[in-house]
Amino acid sequence: MRRFKDFPEFEAHLDSLGLFRMDLTLGRMEAFLRASGEPEFPAVQVVGTNGKGSTATFLAALFSAHGLRAGLYTSPHFVSIRERLLVDGAMLPEAEWVELADAATALADGLDLTYFELLTCMAVLGFRRAGARAAIWEAGLGGSWDATRALPADIVLFTPIGLDHEAILGPGLERIARDKAGAMRPGGLALTGPQEPLVLDVLFRRAEEVGATLLRSEDLADLPPAASLGLAGPHQRENARLALAAWRLLVEGQGWSRDPEAQERALSRAFIPGRMQRVAHDPPLILDGAHNAHALAALAAALREGGVRPAATVFACLKDKDLEPMIPLILALGDGPILVPGIPDNERAMPPEELAARLGPRARPWADLGAALNPLAGSFGPVLVCGSLYLLAEFYKQNPWSLTRPQAA
Repeated sequence: MRRFKDFPEFEAHLDSLGLFRMDLTLGRMEAFLRASGEPEFPAVQVVGTNGKGSTATFLAALFSAHGLRAGLYTSPHFVSIRERLLVDGAMLPEAEWVELADAATALADGLDLTYFELLTCMAVLGFRRAGARAAIWEAGLGGSWDATRALPADIVLFTPIGLDHEAILGPGLERIARDKAGAMRPGGLALTGPQEPLVLDVLFRRAEEVGATLLRSEDLADLPPAASLGLAGPHQRENARLALAAWRLLVEGQGWSRDPEAQERALSRAFIPGRMQRVAHDPPLILDGAHNAHALAALAAALREGGVRPAATVFACLKDKDLEPMIPLILALGDGPILVPGIPDNERAMPPEELAARLGPRARPWADLGAALNPLAGSFGPVLVCGSLYLLAEFYKQNPWSLTRPQAA
């Protein structure tokens, strides 16, 4: 049985597996679950293109506000891999990560787990060890063959599905929707927020094929117009509604009690970094992980709702993104300069010179995020930083304090 000496040794092993190595099959996860035993607590799987992390965070906050210990499994992380596995909103200690890694690799001996699969297996063990009353599994990619698809789920949630990862999931919205719709369990329960008509048609056809029940969040939950949310933007109202609808279904199914004050408190205090996040900095910043056309449109709506017009935009993206539909959206975010930094040590990042040339005369390349922000110091701001979670990670590495929710004054 493999034993890791310490957390850095585990991290080195994880890196050796290759963050972007994928083998989209479920056999290894199914074999692990036969060895470890399936999780016995209620669980929700969150699938979609945008809004998965926010929806999962709202739902985890609802569990915790009602005194139910919740395990939250999300991806990617910004600074530490430990961000991906939370219990009641807190990361587990490094020593516990090493113990979970030892246990998972022993149970998965000979299975050749991928990076994401190993973390998923560790989350199964970690939530069980922590005495979780429920778990939320955010799918990493797609739905049919994502590692979280192998796990039991009482409800599958579908956040907005759009064009992204076409090289892996297939070209076109229908192909992507079909892959994500594959997360539905035969005879199971699924819940969707607002979708494009084509996507909604695919989801309902899949539900009929496998005998699943597919419901719409708008039919099950509503938010008062003045409801306060911890995450900004009109799109977050739909994410919160989806989480609230799932919570109400679970309350009914599990016989739990529901406290309206706890619900209100949970939704108002939910926090996840990089979602219209205002950061006190010189210059003042708004950090948002919008990295595809759908997310950029939602970001633009959130800025309009908040009456914000960025003085400058800092944008970077990966080479595999479909940039063309994003360009007019990026240009419309503000009237000021567009600064295009490189993302160091990321071979998937689009070179800043190439990206700036495609964005046009308002764009200028910079070596990295720090170099892009330096000349803006002392400006009136705010400056919008968006386009890639890896770009935001560069800021968080230098400013780890901004990864946590600001304390109320």
